[in-house]
Amino acid sequence: MKDAAPKTIYLADYQPFGWRVEDVHLTFRLAPDATRVLSRIRFVPTTGGEFFLHGEKLKLISASIDGGPAEVTQTDEGLTCPVPDAPFTWEAEVEIDPIANKALEGLYMSNGMYCTQCEAEGFRKITFYPDRPDVMSVFTVRIEGDEPVKLSNGNPVAKGEGFAEWHDPWPKPAYLFALVAGDLVNHPGSFTTKSGKEIELNIWVRPGDEGKCAFGMQALKESMKWDEDVYGREYDLDIFNIVAVDDFNMGAMENKGLNIFNSSCVLASPETSTDMNFERIEAIIAHEYFHNWTGNRITCRDWFQLCLKEGLTVYRDSQFTSDMRSAPVKRIDDVIALRARQFPEDQGPLSHPVRPESFQEINNFYTATVYEKGAEVIGMLKRLVGDAAYARALDLYFERHDGDAATIEDWLKVFEDTTGRDLTQFKRWYSQSGTPRVTVAEDWADGTYTLTFKQMTPPTPGQPEKLPQVLPIAVGLLSPNGDEVVPTTVLEMTEAEQSFTFDGLSAKPIPSILREFSAPVVLDRVVSREERAFLLAHDTDAFNRWEASRDLARDCLVAMVRDGAGPDTLWLDGLREVLRDESQDPAFRALMLQGPSQSEIAQVLADTGSTPDPMAIWQANETLLDTMADRWADLLPSLAAEAAVTEPYAPNAEQSGKRSLGTAVMALQRRLDSGANAQAVFDHADNMTLQLSALANLLRAGRGTEALKQFETQWQDDRLVMDKWFGLQISAAHPDEVVAVTEALTRHPAFDMTNPNRFRAVFGALAGHHAGFHRPEGYALLADWLIKLDPLNPQTTARMSTAFQTWRRYDSARQAAAKAALERIAATPGLSRDTSEMVTRILAS
Repeated sequence: MKDAAPKTIYLADYQPFGWRVEDVHLTFRLAPDATRVLSRIRFVPTTGGEFFLHGEKLKLISASIDGGPAEVTQTDEGLTCPVPDAPFTWEAEVEIDPIANKALEGLYMSNGMYCTQCEAEGFRKITFYPDRPDVMSVFTVRIEGDEPVKLSNGNPVAKGEGFAEWHDPWPKPAYLFALVAGDLVNHPGSFTTKSGKEIELNIWVRPGDEGKCAFGMQALKESMKWDEDVYGREYDLDIFNIVAVDDFNMGAMENKGLNIFNSSCVLASPETSTDMNFERIEAIIAHEYFHNWTGNRITCRDWFQLCLKEGLTVYRDSQFTSDMRSAPVKRIDDVIALRARQFPEDQGPLSHPVRPESFQEINNFYTATVYEKGAEVIGMLKRLVGDAAYARALDLYFERHDGDAATIEDWLKVFEDTTGRDLTQFKRWYSQSGTPRVTVAEDWADGTYTLTFKQMTPPTPGQPEKLPQVLPIAVGLLSPNGDEVVPTTVLEMTEAEQSFTFDGLSAKPIPSILREFSAPVVLDRVVSREERAFLLAHDTDAFNRWEASRDLARDCLVAMVRDGAGPDTLWLDGLREVLRDESQDPAFRALMLQGPSQSEIAQVLADTGSTPDPMAIWQANETLLDTMADRWADLLPSLAAEAAVTEPYAPNAEQSGKRSLGTAVMALQRRLDSGANAQAVFDHADNMTLQLSALANLLRAGRGTEALKQFETQWQDDRLVMDKWFGLQISAAHPDEVVAVTEALTRHPAFDMTNPNRFRAVFGALAGHHAGFHRPEGYALLADWLIKLDPLNPQTTARMSTAFQTWRRYDSARQAAAKAALERIAATPGLSRDTSEMVTRILAS
């Protein structure tokens, strides 16, 4: 029988909690299937009202108020009871079952280790409490048990036989509570703040993983220094702990002073981690550390304000990576991710504003719109006000709201107060969903060049009418000989249609529009192949140079699929010149070799009135890559030689860039030599970047059977490397074999559906294989496993269900199969509210 219809929560209905929580004392008596949690909480009335504490799946042992019995009424969602109209102390004892908790929310066990995950609403599965982000308090925690390591938030204050006590002096909401206990070893370090305070640092791991912590520790120290240098933020406790956990629904969690990380996001070594793994770890460690101020010291008033902490912190970690590595490459990478994840979200049934107006299950709003688009909004705001004003506004934000649970209105107000600007219209970026589409017309007469922009945002669910947005459009102008005659200028567009003029020009210029992707929009401009080739050759903006090449590749693939055209030699010749230019960053040249995704081509075809055929798109892509390899056969050896790294492995920007170019070249060479070079690389690889890339090429060349067995034998005891082994076999498979390969891997002894990393490795690879997934058997297989997973882990199930969000753009047979799969999920008895909300929204599109 299905759960009752989920309740919809509305931003407009926000009411503050009627009591202030002065302090919280928690005692945990750990036992795998019967942990006792004793709470002592001091409440002080403010507005009063009905006294309600959240609590789910808790066995209440006792409850008292000021030492006397409490008259409790308990439901599945929490409890109510009469309370004094004066300050009082609430005490309760509950029992919970960590080992049975496969949802990985609240307190659970991961291979014998106790661990918590409380964001967004997991604390209510630990004890009765007002589990909402605007209720902040000081926590003191005592942990009792036989585990040798017992950690919680804040600073250690006492330790003895069988117990440890922690005190966090900084008020925090319950979602930032954390506890870890188990057999762990630490990789120690230290950091001295600008004010001279010595901070103890630790990365805690299972025995055997100590050798994979050094990079994470260095990334943490660099993050701490960067936040001091760029934002003026010092760390505020005596100790900072990170713990690596194997079973974790997300990447990491910023709990105050005790960050809990998915093992894949902190453990790294050259032998087991790729360059991309290293860069991702560096960024995630920075992200969670930066939350100490943008998320912890200043948190969000309610979950509708989630973008306040996440959008800002994503923007900050992007700044950090840009400073640590290549700023142009980072910007391009961010846009690739935005277009791959957030644009489809904006254009489909799951579209929602950066700050949603309502939700049924908050876990479903940890989305690309909240995170990545939220970060884009911060970037636009900084671009509009300038670097100096942005810095002053952030200083005021930290000064004014330290210790607060803040709102988007609070955030924008500091910019208005600092700059004198009226940001009323800019606020639409937080309330209006969808991706604006911008068209451009140009006029040239008597030395004056005019650009006229029109903006339009298509209707989205619940928002049929759209108002004009504030758009910072960065523009540069090039002369016909390639010189830049107008450097980058930010045009501030506020109307539905608006013109901008440039005077005193001697010849009609070639415009470079939306430099650095200055606003998250779709730019609709009719541009000739020749003009795109000109920009590819001459544009001084790295992003737009890449964009010109990408647009040529996109148009080429669309023409090949729709019209049966051949590859575009104008583009291929222009790209060849970029690849030959040794002054260009190897990482940038590697990005130039990445064409549009097959899903993106499908969307372009759908937008232009054609029904996309995933197999036809795949075949066109293969033909284009074969042509690139043939046409550049003479160039590839020299590129490979230039990209070779002879020094000992280091995951730095210089070496990583060379390897990215080298592996891109290897993929093209495989099409000429049937994988002979890839076999040589595999046989001699001393790092995972080269070994995994070579294995992928061998599989795609049809000669990877022995290498695959060798890889499994070598790495069968390393769970994170085996995740790569699982996913690679699916992503490298021929579309006709993808479903069969996936099914076979689910029968492998090492497949564990309860481990989110392993489940995502398999079914994330299935969903990501465009031509392999978008077929009836692909839809059916994913639906089968989502139905199996939902009772155990609703969060992972709901997030994986988004693979179906583009189902309506395909042909009627695929639509029917996808709809049947979705309806089968929706009809599952007892379906979680997480998955039910997502599937219902996707079906309603």
